[in-house]
Amino acid sequence: MTRVFDHVIAVIAGRGPANRIVPPSGATVWPTVLAAGAMAFLAVFALSVALATDRLADRWADSLAHSATVRVTVAPDQADQAVDSVLRILAQTPGIAEARALDQQEISQLLAPWLGAELPLEDLPLPRLIEIRETDAGFDAESLRLRLSAEVPGAELDDHARWRRPLVLAAGRIRALGMVSLGLIVAAMAAMVTLAARAALAANRQVIEVLRLVGARDAYIARAFVRRFTHRAGTGALVGTLVGMSAIALLPGPAQEGAGFLSGLGFRGAEWLLPLVIPVVAAIVAFAATRAAARGALREVQ
Repeated sequence: MTRVFDHVIAVIAGRGPANRIVPPSGATVWPTVLAAGAMAFLAVFALSVALATDRLADRWADSLAHSATVRVTVAPDQADQAVDSVLRILAQTPGIAEARALDQQEISQLLAPWLGAELPLEDLPLPRLIEIRETDAGFDAESLRLRLSAEVPGAELDDHARWRRPLVLAAGRIRALGMVSLGLIVAAMAAMVTLAARAALAANRQVIEVLRLVGARDAYIARAFVRRFTHRAGTGALVGTLVGMSAIALLPGPAQEGAGFLSGLGFRGAEWLLPLVIPVVAAIVAFAATRAAARGALREVQ
């Protein structure tokens, strides 16, 4: 058990007897570290965007899931009577917890982002709006829609289903894009480490030949390169992850006005532990890529 532990520590630290045959510096050192750090930095942001999209879609969907709106479009002299009739129908409908008519000021606030706050909305023929709050059980939207159309012509129910569906679809697509981005980052890191390992093996061709002459096996030589490049990629990924997490932490918080979607970016609670998996994944990818590259390159070196 002690030998296994020492072996793991040697791989992480990039030291050990076998590692001495790999030059600690060279043309592939900093490109490997910097590329791994950049990939990890991008992976942190891709993960953050995927999680933020899920939270935003859930928040919007929850706010729309238990609410509905009735729009009453009738002549101005019939508006009050029509609104009273709709409120009476809603009060008799099972599954509706509360229904209230929005006043002119509330309607103006809803339209201000699109029409401007200075527009005299009282001069426009705006429909009357009634806000509905459902119970947990909900109500039969189709039956209510049919009753409203029969008893109050001009009243139209909007249960917000058409708003929820695009949100769920968009969130699913962005989440899928985030996962694809993470997969591409892993693939790019594997390709980068493979190229760097092959370049290092080619540059040390003479060293490898001498080692073979003195009896070193290919497994011993490959293990040295695997440890060295796993250490480099893991170190770069760890630094990139920490920098990415710091950048995410500096983004505007939910309490800051005008932050918009940026206020949702970031990690919440235990989600801050997820980016710490990135350096581990980077080290595993580097280990597998270097091992495959070393075995292939050593077969070519005769």
